[in-house]
Amino acid sequence: MNDMKFLDIDSQELARRIRIHSLQMVFTSRASHIGSALSICDIIAVLFGQVLRIDPLKPAAKMRDRFILSKGHACVAVYAALAETGFFPMEDLTTYGQDHSVLMNHISHKVPGAEFSTGSLGHGLPFGAGKALAAKRSRLDWRTFVLLSDGELGEGSNWEAMMFAAHHQLDNLAAIVDYNKLQSLTTIEKTLRIEPLAEKARAFGWAVREVDGHDHAEMANLLKFTQWEKGRPSFLIANTTKGKGVSFMENSIEWHYKTPTAEQLAQALKEVKNA
Repeated sequence: MNDMKFLDIDSQELARRIRIHSLQMVFTSRASHIGSALSICDIIAVLFGQVLRIDPLKPAAKMRDRFILSKGHACVAVYAALAETGFFPMEDLTTYGQDHSVLMNHISHKVPGAEFSTGSLGHGLPFGAGKALAAKRSRLDWRTFVLLSDGELGEGSNWEAMMFAAHHQLDNLAAIVDYNKLQSLTTIEKTLRIEPLAEKARAFGWAVREVDGHDHAEMANLLKFTQWEKGRPSFLIANTTKGKGVSFMENSIEWHYKTPTAEQLAQALKEVKNA
């Protein structure tokens, strides 16, 4: 029996704080990928605040749920969530992207609470499927959640993992797609079309649901119960807005790589804090 519990944190407030930290980290380190991070803040807040059965004081607890950020470039959002929920001191966020810091520019397993290092896309779901299979074969009821980008679905390794997960009936595995429709330099549609995404996932043997990726209640209701259909892994298409929460970043491809200026940071923080 799994005695691990979710943290029961106000996910709306947690998302606001994650956005603030993410903006500050990217600005201070002169880094990028802020649009990608803002896109997933609500998903991350729901997972860490309402869904994942984890203990910040015991990050390696055997019965913890596993969360894998496959889109590793959006790591600031996860680092912020881990700090806010007590996995490591808040002041460590100021070291992001600095020499000798474990808070690297792509997520690192050296960070307490981070399960897997990602950066090269297409690795998170295969790893997550392996973890879910290990839990099944060990008859343990911890769950595995993998957050992917939509552009990442151009990687064939994801579709191999989807076949593998369906074949092994991994209904303890949930894949969440951050579907913001933008990829690196242009749209998903122009880069490599993935529609009809829901039909493709169903054809691969997954149970599929679609949500507003910024609706906390809707996501929490679905993700608290990973097994939507017995014997089928779960595939959640979360429709999101890249740069969500900052008006001049929303749906703007330039914020995949761009670093905000001091003036832009001030405006962004004002918008997020007053939202």
